[in-house]
Amino acid sequence: MATIPPLPSRDDVLRMARSTTDITGQLLDTAGNLTRIALNTFDPRDGSGAEVLRVLRQTTAELAEASASPQAQEAFYRIVETLTRLGTSGAPLAVHPVSEPAQALLAALGDSLLPVLDAVEPAIEEFAAALGELVEATSPLLPATAGVAAGALLALTPLLRGAAEVLRESSPELRRIADALTAALAPLMPLQVALAERAAAAGANVVRATLPPLADLTEAAAATAKAARPALIAGEELLVAGLERLQPVLLAGASHAGRLARGVAIRVSAAVNPAAEPGVVVAMSPA
Repeated sequence: MATIPPLPSRDDVLRMARSTTDITGQLLDTAGNLTRIALNTFDPRDGSGAEVLRVLRQTTAELAEASASPQAQEAFYRIVETLTRLGTSGAPLAVHPVSEPAQALLAALGDSLLPVLDAVEPAIEEFAAALGELVEATSPLLPATAGVAAGALLALTPLLRGAAEVLRESSPELRRIADALTAALAPLMPLQVALAERAAAAGANVVRATLPPLADLTEAAAATAKAARPALIAGEELLVAGLERLQPVLLAGASHAGRLARGVAIRVSAAVNPAAEPGVVVAMSPA
């Protein structure tokens, strides 16, 4: 006999009502913004409405002409066929019994990860901003990196095609290997499950026994770190001061190495191609 599910608590009802109210307010704000944009766009008082309608008519006509081409029709047909195949293949998975544990796992992960995501959100935002600045700074290298990646992919394409052809021709042997592995591993699965259960029980006991000493050790380490904080800060200040003192020496060394590299490159180029136009040879002198 099926049990009657429990009614939601007062806190759950208040939470759902608050969430519904917030979402409704956001939708109303969005609708108001869209209405304001539409009114400002098609307002006949400033003369922009007729121009917008003309541009929309021209754009719609061009889109209709482009979508009527055989290439576009073929592309649309392929997209619809791909989506149909995905839906046909994925629909049985949604009602399969295996999907129920997966859904429960996703729900548990979502409930457990929400506080973690709220805690690390500021750090993630800072990291994303720093990563964006790094990408912007290294943008001159991106075309060369893309070219190298494209060359590597082109070099790997024949290997992948050859491997696919070999595997396609060897499908009977692969089927025999799969059958042999299945026949060999099937009797071992109950034993593995029993060993896994014993290992889980032993691991749980070990964790229960080691957590209290680990907590004591962590508290002692935290107290030690708090006591040694002035020494650590002094060491960091000394390290930073040393790096600041070494900075002029490193910059001078890098500049000197760059001049030497340019001079060697000019001399090597002149030696390899003496018929080329003479370039400017930089005389090098030790700094």
